[in-house]
Amino acid sequence: MAFKNFSIWRGRLPHWRADDVTYFVTFRHRRSLDEAERHLLVRNLVKPDGRRWELLILCVLPDRTDLIFKVLESPNGEPYELSEVVEKAKTKTGKLIIKKSGERFPPFYAESYDRIIRDESELEVRWEEIFESPTQQELADDPEEYAGLWVAGAPD
Repeated sequence: MAFKNFSIWRGRLPHWRADDVTYFVTFRHRRSLDEAERHLLVRNLVKPDGRRWELLILCVLPDRTDLIFKVLESPNGEPYELSEVVEKAKTKTGKLIIKKSGERFPPFYAESYDRIIRDESELEVRWEEIFESPTQQELADDPEEYAGLWVAGAPD
C-alpha cells in the first residue's frame, strides 16, 4: 500500500506519517486517572486548539487513552502534525492535574503509540475495540453509559 507523502520518524517508538490517512493512537497513564481527570482529558482531546483533526472515537480509561482520527490541513495546506494535537491536549490536562493534585509530574507517559489504519476492515476492528473497552474493563454495563467514551459515529 502506498501512502501520500509518507515519512517515518523515531522517538522511542517509530512514528509513520502520511497525508489523507486515519490514525489509531493510544497512550498509557503513569497512574490511574479518577473520573474528574478522565473527564478533563476527554474535554481537552475533543476540543483541541482550532480545527486540527476529525475525531472519530475516543475512550479515556483509567490506565490508558485510545482514539481514532484524521488529521486536517492547516491554513497553509500542510496537514497538522498529529503529535502536536495529542501532546497539546495531554500537556494542558497534565498541567491542570498537577496544579490540583500537587504531583510533581503529569500522569501521562511522554510518547504515544500511533498507527496508520490500513483499510476499512482494520478501522472497524479498532473502532469496535475502543467502543467495547469500558465493558471489557467492567467500567460500565453498556459502553454508551461510560462518561469517558466519546463517539462521532460508527464506521460505514
